[in-house]
Amino acid sequence: MSRIGKKPIVLPAGVTVVYSDNTVTVKGPKGTLTRHIDSCIGVEIDGATVTLVINGQQDKDDVQAKHGLYRALIANMVKGVSEGFARNLIINGVGYKAAVSGDKLVLNIGYSHPVEVVAPQGITFTCPSPTEVVVSGIDKELVGQTAANIKAKRPVEPYHAYGVRYKEETVVMKEGKKAGK
Repeated sequence: MSRIGKKPIVLPAGVTVVYSDNTVTVKGPKGTLTRHIDSCIGVEIDGATVTLVINGQQDKDDVQAKHGLYRALIANMVKGVSEGFARNLIINGVGYKAAVSGDKLVLNIGYSHPVEVVAPQGITFTCPSPTEVVVSGIDKELVGQTAANIKAKRPVEPYHAYGVRYKEETVVMKEGKKAGK
């Protein structure tokens, strides 16, 4: 059995969970998220706790894996509608900068033209400084994918660390050429 799947999800104040027709809907102060779950997993809602149970065959490995997976996904949905998620990106390079224009992020990252990234539904961009971008939203998967798409526009090169990286990421620098003897 999945140890993570057995762990109950405690709902914070203002968050409600509804389960019907293999669909979980989580509503909170920041918005609403919906996810379809497999029929082999059931959801029991008891007051301020949500517990996932296995319907049918408990000894199959894929069912046990889904038990922990859906528990983690629903816990992320609960956290997203109550607190939200954010990924911080750092832009490093001579003349590299970012700015928010409406719902677009405009990046000057060493190309001959500015790169524009349109925010998907539910994602907001903020720039606390010209070299820092914060991607935020309630859907953890969408926030992470959007940040990864921005990071892929200019991967970090290992000699000068120019490019876009996550704030908590460390860049392993390579040694440059050495002068002749």
